[in-house]
Amino acid sequence: MRFLYYDRVISIEKGRSITGTKAFPLSEEFFRRHFTRKAIVPGVICLEAMAQLLGWLIIYSHDFRLSAIMSLVEGVSLPAGLRPGFTAEIHAELLSTSRRDSLGKARIMVDGEIVASVERLIFSHVANVDRSELMARFSYYSGMPAGSLSDTL
Repeated sequence: MRFLYYDRVISIEKGRSITGTKAFPLSEEFFRRHFTRKAIVPGVICLEAMAQLLGWLIIYSHDFRLSAIMSLVEGVSLPAGLRPGFTAEIHAELLSTSRRDSLGKARIMVDGEIVASVERLIFSHVANVDRSELMARFSYYSGMPAGSLSDTL
């Protein structure tokens, strides 16, 4: 994953939900060219943050035996004029999952208020993955110790 749009995973419940955080300081690289005189958080960054966490929830829920590729997005509500300098909570829920694909939804909250959401995210699944590599990446990107992952599988 080249660009990571969450800072850490706070909680994950296999087959159900994931919660993570993302700080949006003015020093983020994407603010350098996005409305430089009056920086605002690009909506696409919010969408990507929600998709990344939901993707990891899917992979985690399938015991790291597949990878998930976002294939459809519907019902998106993105922030208008959200200024940097806050930390957001990102919540994603898995609504259904099978061997072939998964459906979920997500939202971003700041100070208890929803600032962005997506009602329907569909991910296609890809088999033939390196399970240990996925586990190592998730541990690294989420901040969760690798040992705790094997305990939950």
